[in-house]
Amino acid sequence: MSGNTYGKLFTVTTAGESHGPALVAIVDGCPPGLELSLADLQRDLDRRKPGTSRHTTQRQEADEVEILSGVFEGRTTGCPIGLLIRNTDQKSKDYSAIKDLFRPAHADYSYHHKYGIRDYRGGGRSSARETAMRVAAGAIAKKYLASQGIVIRGYMSRLGPIEIPFKSWDSVEQNAFFSSDPDKVPELEAYMDQLRRDQDSVGAKITVVAEGVMPGLGEPIFDRLDAELAHALMSINAVKGVEIGAGFASISQRGTEHRDELTPEASSPTTPVASSAGSPPASRSSPTWRSSRPPASPPRGVPSTSTATRWRSSPRAATTLAWVSVPRRSPRR
Repeated sequence: MSGNTYGKLFTVTTAGESHGPALVAIVDGCPPGLELSLADLQRDLDRRKPGTSRHTTQRQEADEVEILSGVFEGRTTGCPIGLLIRNTDQKSKDYSAIKDLFRPAHADYSYHHKYGIRDYRGGGRSSARETAMRVAAGAIAKKYLASQGIVIRGYMSRLGPIEIPFKSWDSVEQNAFFSSDPDKVPELEAYMDQLRRDQDSVGAKITVVAEGVMPGLGEPIFDRLDAELAHALMSINAVKGVEIGAGFASISQRGTEHRDELTPEASSPTTPVASSAGSPPASRSSPTWRSSRPPASPPRGVPSTSTATRWRSSPRAATTLAWVSVPRRSPRR
């Protein structure tokens, strides 16, 4: 199986299965001399880890990361950075009843058909558990990007039918939904409780904003920045759509509405929505939206060749997605 490495100058390779002994990542191309500690990585992993709220998977994992190489006396050496997270709450027996069954909307049949073998325990390599290493590696990228003046943040902007207007970054980390509007949290709680009673699941939309992005990132034609972003984001398990700038709303806009007009700003022009032919201008913010599908194993079950799993179902994957999608890695260009 290939396709486990992403990047060119800054590369991330991940390995490990949902119910294997550990998850592993190798980060190559990180510049030497960057101050880096376990706390830099653990901070983001704690946001993502399972069991942090009753609305996410109840699998209990500490997700404590270990740095195996590439860091000496608190600074990166320029050598590959090895990362390890040990799995501690596998409970593989939860999946023994479905070892010979294929769950709809999962990778079970695809893996079996393609490779002739599959790890049925929680989806194995196809599980969203894999994204823990993306967050750990992304925290390194985020630290480097911050040193270049680039700040990347995200929040939930929609849960099912509920729109969540942006209010304040200060509120995002103060609730289980990563909502920027604290007044919306009771409504979100009630909606999730009803979903649980209905034994169902739902999707969500995450908004990510990158500020301080320097102009000119990306290369034509196939290495455009927006193409690279879409490539990376669509590889996240639950993501089913990526919008950049006005996104799908541009379909109903006229050209005079959609065009990204240049405005004078200090020493270089800026644009309000960053839709300049796939490479960003000196925009003040480059909003990126992505939507996640509902978790494919709702508690009530779904038809299959004979049955479907009812174990370890999560009503919503978006609270995990919020932190998987923000700090990915430094520009590949």
